[in-house]
Amino acid sequence: MNKISPYEEFARRNLEISDREKQTVDAVAAHGKMTARQRIEFLFDEGTFQEVDRFVTHRCTDFGMGNKKIPGDTVIAGNGLINGRLVHAYAQDFSALGGSFSEENTKKIYKILDKAMQLGTPYIGLNDSGGARIQEGVCGLAGVAELFFKNTQASGLIPQISAIMGPCAGGASYSPALTDFIIMVEGQSHMFVTGPEVIKAVTHEEVSMEELGGAHAHHRQSGVSHLVAGNDRECIVLIRELLDYIPSNNMEESPLKKCFDDPQRREPLLNDFIPNDSRSSYDMKSLIRAVVDEGSFFEIQGAYAANLVIGFARLNGKSVGIVANQPAYLAGALDTNASRKGARFVRFCDAFNMPLITFVDVPGFLPGKDQELSGIIRDGAKLLYAYCEATVPKISVITRKAYGGAYCVMSSKHIRGDYNFAYPGAEIAVMGSEAAINIIYRKQLTRQPDDTFKNQKLEEYRERFANPYFAASHGYIDEIIMPEDTRWRLVSALERLKTKVAKNPLKKHGNMPL
Repeated sequence: MNKISPYEEFARRNLEISDREKQTVDAVAAHGKMTARQRIEFLFDEGTFQEVDRFVTHRCTDFGMGNKKIPGDTVIAGNGLINGRLVHAYAQDFSALGGSFSEENTKKIYKILDKAMQLGTPYIGLNDSGGARIQEGVCGLAGVAELFFKNTQASGLIPQISAIMGPCAGGASYSPALTDFIIMVEGQSHMFVTGPEVIKAVTHEEVSMEELGGAHAHHRQSGVSHLVAGNDRECIVLIRELLDYIPSNNMEESPLKKCFDDPQRREPLLNDFIPNDSRSSYDMKSLIRAVVDEGSFFEIQGAYAANLVIGFARLNGKSVGIVANQPAYLAGALDTNASRKGARFVRFCDAFNMPLITFVDVPGFLPGKDQELSGIIRDGAKLLYAYCEATVPKISVITRKAYGGAYCVMSSKHIRGDYNFAYPGAEIAVMGSEAAINIIYRKQLTRQPDDTFKNQKLEEYRERFANPYFAASHGYIDEIIMPEDTRWRLVSALERLKTKVAKNPLKKHGNMPL
């Protein structure tokens, strides 16, 4: 009997892996999905992916697992180039043992995460797994727990992006939750800690997979998902597009793109864009798109807490983070969900050296018993804490109104705002004119038979406070600008702030109001 050469053995093992993957292509395609290998190949620039641990197998022999060893152990992991930048990534293969987490394949995952931290590269997870492998007991849990630890260590050091491209169940869902961005696929992704069957057994509540953990449930209601894609390909395109806005690590700047949009472009239509009546709505997103580089606004969490708009954009080719009140939804008031949404985004931008541009049109924090009992004090403080802590360049534009504590929170001069601009029609006060007069002159108003006294006091209050000039006279507004000049003012302010250095007091960490 002739002995097989090492090269023949190598070829045989590779052929075994390839044959098994080919067998799954048709089955997966029938459900409108891509295989793990196809996802990886589509994610990276052609021909650049280098796989690691291709022949790793699990060690479990209980419950017949000794006969179910698959090379790679349900995970493809490695590194390659995305738009010319080095990135580390893994993809779970649901067709093999349900893509379950084992002790060995989690080692593969955090091995590339360790390497991403060492080399300062983004880290991407393409998740498609039923959770921890039950047959391995605590050994499987140990691997998942160590992955949680690694995710936490990498936080703020390198960008971490999770795509949920199938199920992501049980404790395994906490690894994506610890990353910076989660992208889900419509009708295909399901993410939950306890599934419908467990919920029914414990609480007798019947709920479908889609209602409990579908893409829209997490994008619109829970806020867990940052972006939603229609299919696998669209999901991966979103990942590649997102990466174009953010740096590879916390020591680098974001990719600078060549700008074909005149940085001094003026938008005369903006002068009449904002209604004079502070109770009338308008779409803040239209204003943002008119100001940033053409076609560059990339919104995050668009369907969740729509009263606050967040996303990335470019100004003269430079990536910035955008935070803006949305008057078209809840009048732009800050509530619990919007505050958490904004705080998380502000902290990401600060961690990765991305300047913050804040557009302000806020009547205050949303009033109501539900808001108070839901913790608006605590959640509002999160947004305040994030802005106070941020040391990146911070520029704000008050487009119409900035009332009360919400004025303070939205990147005001008092919490280290670098440049604070306001439009001529801006109102900066503790509250709206009518509400203020009703409180200040409560007793006098009850004795007045007509509105003459009230109208007089309203006019006095508006002249004194319902404009940007009182704040500007105290240095709280750096400059009052015409709306049409917003783009150039922001571009030039960013240029002046590019050498900014600011530090927080030396400490282990603060105690954010979580």
